[in-house]
Amino acid sequence: MTEQVLDLPLWAAIAVAIFLVLGALLTLIGTIGFLRLPTFYERLHAPTLGTSGGVGAILLASIIYFSVGTGRLVVHEILIGLFVSITTPVTFMLLARAALHRDRAEKDPDVPAKAPAK
Repeated sequence: MTEQVLDLPLWAAIAVAIFLVLGALLTLIGTIGFLRLPTFYERLHAPTLGTSGGVGAILLASIIYFSVGTGRLVVHEILIGLFVSITTPVTFMLLARAALHRDRAEKDPDVPAKAPAK
């Protein structure tokens, strides 16, 4: 199996490298935050940095790389970004609700009581 290496102009290679490094850095920051934050509820916020900013920058690098390399606009990565942007907040909201329900059922004193219905 032969691999085809795309010959990119210097401006495209620099842009791809910048977006890849930025995406990796944002994902790393989100991961470190996930490991360092003490409570479950605080940990829910850190990975969103990696899934929004990190994935977005890496997808931009991919769009530039393949669009310049093939000579035609390649935008199917936008669908990946769209799906990640839609599913991540919903997943985290469901996780937070499940944890809140569990903590209230266990009568955890650090969790606020359920607000009265109006």
